[in-house]
Amino acid sequence: MKTWSDIASIQPLVARMLTNSLAKQRVSHAYLFQGNRGTGKKAISMVLAKSIFCRHKNGQEPCQQCKDCQRIESGNHPDVHWIIPDGHSIKKEQILHLQKEFTYTGLESNQKVYIIEDAEKMTANASNRLLKFLEEPSKQTTAMLLTSNSQAILQTIRSRCQIMALKPLNAANLQRQLQEEGLSSSNARLISALTNNITEALEIGHDDWFANARKIVVQLTEVLQSKPEEAMLFINNQWMPHFKERQQMQRGLDLLLLWFKDIVYSFVDNEEAIIFINEKDKLSQASLHWSKQETTDALQRILEAKRKLEQNVHPALAMEQLTLHLKR
Repeated sequence: MKTWSDIASIQPLVARMLTNSLAKQRVSHAYLFQGNRGTGKKAISMVLAKSIFCRHKNGQEPCQQCKDCQRIESGNHPDVHWIIPDGHSIKKEQILHLQKEFTYTGLESNQKVYIIEDAEKMTANASNRLLKFLEEPSKQTTAMLLTSNSQAILQTIRSRCQIMALKPLNAANLQRQLQEEGLSSSNARLISALTNNITEALEIGHDDWFANARKIVVQLTEVLQSKPEEAMLFINNQWMPHFKERQQMQRGLDLLLLWFKDIVYSFVDNEEAIIFINEKDKLSQASLHWSKQETTDALQRILEAKRKLEQNVHPALAMEQLTLHLKR
């Protein structure tokens, strides 16, 4: 998403509010963009920064071609400062450095913009330093705080920002966009159930690793039904070599979770909700193997395995325990 038109297609209210502010030259000194991952926070902040600096706008649309637009796009504009977490948090020293930078005159204009990603990760000291910075706003300074958890940000900071609440992306719209980008309807449906981030969704859709992951998940369910005594062998020889990293393992469990949810949908004749639309025959077989109660229990066990991974339980142990529960 690089234009206000793009943003308006998924966040119409926010796009309208910001373009109206630009048209009236009433850009706020501080914005808080809050919304789940993939709702467009970074894209909106990028377009807003371009609109502030671009000297060749068409209405409020940045030209995308001038030196200012190009450097903002590449992250190299001298008067646009990005702050991202240093490790797991944004530290006081990062805010102090930002304040120091803002004491200098702008290199090419007196306008300055700073964008703080994952603002909820500011330490208490960093938050207090930022609060002091916000309490004395410059007319030519615009702050943008991006967060998926605004409640973790000091209320005194929130009160000094114009809050822009971003709506979750509609799965049907995302599925349509993915199909327009060339993904099959079955892949688009599956991927839109895993993420509402269009960029991440496209990366997944063109990733051979993911295509193989999908096959392995379905194969595991077949082994559990037809040859349960070989399930552990399958986990060690097929599953673990493919899902090597914790994040990959979480993705595999997400797919397994969707599969068992589809079995539940089969039980209640809710075919419209089924995600694995190309495997309906296999789902029918699975619904004959696992009872409704067993399927519900399986969903709970998968969620438990995901929690164990987050708690640093060894992935192989978590998967083996899950497999024992799924066998019957």
